[in-house]
Amino acid sequence: MDELSKEIAAQAARWIVEEGLDYGAAKRRASKELGVSANQSAMPSNDLVEEEVIEYLRIFCADTQPIELWALRETALLWMQRLEAFRPHLSGAVWRGTATRLNDIYIQLFCDDSKEAEIELINKGVDFEVRVLNGFRGEEVDALSLSVYCEGLKEEVGLHLVIYDHDDLRGALVVGGKSREKPRFASEAPDSPEGLGEQGLTFVHQELQSLQSLQFPKSPIGSLKALSELLQQSRSMPKGNS
Repeated sequence: MDELSKEIAAQAARWIVEEGLDYGAAKRRASKELGVSANQSAMPSNDLVEEEVIEYLRIFCADTQPIELWALRETALLWMQRLEAFRPHLSGAVWRGTATRLNDIYIQLFCDDSKEAEIELINKGVDFEVRVLNGFRGEEVDALSLSVYCEGLKEEVGLHLVIYDHDDLRGALVVGGKSREKPRFASEAPDSPEGLGEQGLTFVHQELQSLQSLQFPKSPIGSLKALSELLQQSRSMPKGNS
């Protein structure tokens, strides 16, 4: 069953990256294509699917995905700054580091009054639609959905402001907080080039570890401060020779 789970996860990863499906829909589609019942024990966990997503990105999207992710995170930062009063935290693929231009941005707001964020958007003349999403505990929560311009991508992207009570913040920091295993491609040093030497290999390995921690944070959600620092650290990373 382990091999079948991995096969489903790998197929699901393809649909997540190429078509922007959520994990549940992608797993159901993959299991159907492979002739597996959706309720069988072979259904992979989201952690396993995410590992396959990261591997798929490494193989097929290494030249484009980091740039698209950066652009989405910059857009998220801009809106988190605008909504700082509501304790914004970035979640989903944009925070976890697996997003492409097909992914929407999800920002959790922790409000003293559930209508505060709506009133703020109305006062600023921002058009939005109220939707219902599944919250981090599986409960139904309101989300303010809007379309915003992403400067880095030069196109509109979806932004969802998910509304929680102020007291829910502690739970959000814990739920889903189990650390993911370090992605294989980010922690592995490249093949040893001749003449690089042990010291050079150590530097390369350390740089890859730094890049991995910036692209794939371990925390389940990211505060405004955390995202700002992450982007600042990304800007200061040494650039390779072109």
